[in-house]
Amino acid sequence: MTLPSALTLRRDERGAAVIEMAMVAPVLALIVIGVVDMSNAFSRKLALEQGAQRAIEKIMQTTEQDTVETTLATEAVCQVNGTNSDGTCKTSPISASNVTVTWRLDCTASGGAITSYSATTSATFDTYSCPTGTARQAEYIQVALTDTYTPLFPIHFASFNGDGTYHLSATAGVRTS
Repeated sequence: MTLPSALTLRRDERGAAVIEMAMVAPVLALIVIGVVDMSNAFSRKLALEQGAQRAIEKIMQTTEQDTVETTLATEAVCQVNGTNSDGTCKTSPISASNVTVTWRLDCTASGGAITSYSATTSATFDTYSCPTGTARQAEYIQVALTDTYTPLFPIHFASFNGDGTYHLSATAGVRTS
């Protein structure tokens, strides 16, 4: 058996595809992992947005047993987390502590200047009133949800918030008067 000469080996292209694939495969794998990770994060963000919107839609269905804030927080948590087979809300990934309900009163003077008052409880909000002579007043309620998403493969050079997670938030609101 004779050994091939250097010239013969140099012209031989067998195995070139394997070497090229070995060079490209890690890059392709990182791209696929990144796309999956960002899709998961976007899905979580979308769930937060839908939970906030659906909680606002239920604002008129509050009961006399709960405050508006409690009803909105409970509904937002149920919408994001889903329900158990017995109809109760699941307790994760978010809880009522991830929900902030804000009331806002805008008083527009006849000259167009707007003064805003805001509170996180309706009891505090009820103490606000527009001054006499106000041309227009509007009341709003807003639901804000927050959550964190931990990527499957954290990339340390990406701009995380120091704790290796993405901070997600969603807000929905409606004018009440």
